Amino acid sequence: MKINIYYGGRGLLDDPTLYVLDKMEDVLKELRVTVERYNIFEHKNEISTLPHTFKEADGIILATTVEWLGIGGYMQQFLDSCWLYGDKERMSSMYMQPIVMSTTCGEREGVVTLENAWVILGGQPCSGFCGYVEDLVTFEMNKEYTKIIEKKAEDLYRSISQKIKSLPSSNQAVKQTVLRTQSMDLTPQESEQLSKYVSDDTYVKKQKQDIEELASLFKDMMGKNNEPEDKMYIKEFESHFMPVEGFSAAYLFMIEGKKHPLLIDVKEEELTVRYGNEDAIDVYAKVSSDVMDNIINGRITFQRAFMTGSMTAKGNFKTLRMLDTLFSFS
Repeated sequence: MKINIYYGGRGLLDDPTLYVLDKMEDVLKELRVTVERYNIFEHKNEISTLPHTFKEADGIILATTVEWLGIGGYMQQFLDSCWLYGDKERMSSMYMQPIVMSTTCGEREGVVTLENAWVILGGQPCSGFCGYVEDLVTFEMNKEYTKIIEKKAEDLYRSISQKIKSLPSSNQAVKQTVLRTQSMDLTPQESEQLSKYVSDDTYVKKQKQDIEELASLFKDMMGKNNEPEDKMYIKEFESHFMPVEGFSAAYLFMIEGKKHPLLIDVKEEELTVRYGNEDAIDVYAKVSSDVMDNIINGRITFQRAFMTGSMTAKGNFKTLRMLDTLFSFS
């Protein structure tokens, strides 16, 4: 039989949980149980891989110390990793005994938290214990307390060896009907490999750098796509331009579906047609792409589009009427 101990405290010398674990290890070793302890604070950079140490264990002990509120961050991270990366099928046959010692208050709530977590993970909970310790020396000298600790170690051994079953729990029903792991359905081997990647700081940093580079690349690509490189209508206006001596004007067309306006700048015999903005404009016009297509194809004139309301405009209307003279699409 093998039992793993996962200690979620900070490893302080006056931590009563460490004393309890030492006593339990002594009893379990006398019962010829192989015991292996994992101090989670020593594996803080690889907590996500710890659930895979369950492989050869018949049971585990989850032990932590309440110093001010709750079971502490290390133990919570470990339980999160069990949920995300642990082998649920393996955990379903494992027994867990919770041990929570407190130097303040909340030890009972801590035990309940560990029990609930393990049940939701699908495992088998054993009767745990908790206690408040005001003075560690007094606690260690009390023989009655020592007997209670030793008895709990024997209870864990008996539960595992006899495979004692427990009654169904509502937490299991909640898990089956409500709780869902947000990650993909992975095999235990894939989960183990993923957890190793997650715990590898170098790998994670490299992935973040790659994501940032890709994001920057796509941003640049999108930025380029957003540039006013559209050539639609430009050739048509240039090929149908009929200059008028002494006439100059600037037209700006807001065409629906285009991100940038179409600028037509006439300076006597010189014509500039491009997509972009300009400050000095004589006529502002708004038109749909369908109406502009009809004008380009000679179906209607600028004047008719304006008179029928298909095109709206503001500015000098005499200059607006000159569009049909400057550009003959008929």
